[in-house]
Amino acid sequence: MFKIKKNLFKSYVGNIDIKISPNFLFEKSICQFLDELSKKIISDREAKKFSDLISFAFWCRKSNIDLISSNFEEKNLRVGRGLIFHIAPSNVPINFAFSFVFGLLSGNCNVVRVPSKPFKQVDILFRVLNNIFKKKKFKNIKKNNLLVKYERNDFITKHFSSICSVRIIWGGDKTINELRKFSILPSSFDITFADRYSFTMINSDKIIKLNPNNLKILSERFYNDTFLVDQNACSSPHLVYWVGKNIKDGKKIFWKSFNSIVEKKYHLEKKGIFDKFAHPQEDFLELKNFKNVYTHKNYVYRINLNKIDKNIEKLRGKWGYFYEYDSKNINEIFNYISPKYQTLSYFGFEKDYLVNLIKKKKLLGIDRVVPIGETLNIGMIWDGFDLAKVLSRVIEIK
Repeated sequence: MFKIKKNLFKSYVGNIDIKISPNFLFEKSICQFLDELSKKIISDREAKKFSDLISFAFWCRKSNIDLISSNFEEKNLRVGRGLIFHIAPSNVPINFAFSFVFGLLSGNCNVVRVPSKPFKQVDILFRVLNNIFKKKKFKNIKKNNLLVKYERNDFITKHFSSICSVRIIWGGDKTINELRKFSILPSSFDITFADRYSFTMINSDKIIKLNPNNLKILSERFYNDTFLVDQNACSSPHLVYWVGKNIKDGKKIFWKSFNSIVEKKYHLEKKGIFDKFAHPQEDFLELKNFKNVYTHKNYVYRINLNKIDKNIEKLRGKWGYFYEYDSKNINEIFNYISPKYQTLSYFGFEKDYLVNLIKKKKLLGIDRVVPIGETLNIGMIWDGFDLAKVLSRVIEIK
């Protein structure tokens, strides 16, 4: 047990005097709590305005948790490691909620630092959680968990770091290195979800065969991967890597459909307008492999590259700013895959083909390979970590 003054927090939900008492994995009471949380969010009038919050609620529904639990195979006795200190990224509003749930399902007590930025989704979730924690049947869950919002405060971060069993840090490389300065217990360890790079690979020969309805569906899925979070997620693609014999026609068909979806759905903020206007000029001056630029009004910018090299992972876009490469050989980019690469999203390839390709290349990077439209689908396996196992310990009994 520990105590810390609540006036240091901008807001919080849970128990400041948290009790550290780990559970077994997929504890029944935790699953019931998540089901209740899911139902309350889905029925909340304010929550319905935010697709990321509703997506989180659907992830927490009973059928999904039961599926995750049934797919987890473990013959040994497993229990949570104790207290997990989660430090969420500042630019993705609901990421902290998933991190919290991963800790719960793995049998742990949790302290979660949520983004200090004013996200309405955070306020809604805090309100819903506070109401649920008032119920007697969830008093132990409240007792063992704390979600807090605070501005940068080394004292608080140092304190939580000093007592946790695992520290989970989501953020850029600089942020992670700064937070690692705060010592943890000798028996504790960090799990870092650092800055990563993702790209999408499209088979042009399959694009040109799509009927209008399926083309629209694909465009909407790509929109969800990119514009829903303004390409801020590590799993959002920055590069569109084209392969096949019909690249010119495939690009024309795909981007025309995609542009129409963006124009109907997306509202660009002022900061994005200025950034997208300046970015191509910077690329033109700085990139040796700059070929040309295509724009659709101020919605979609495409920077075409004349070659791929090891620095491709440094090219990042936001608000619908994409780099694009027409490949003569699918293997080109795989010669430059580094540990920085996280998600490869794709269209027009068989799963077995991709499995064999990755096996053959023995890549240092790429932890996820998913169809276009699923890059933001977070799960208990993330960045190469099986979190249910990493966040728990085995009790060997002979």
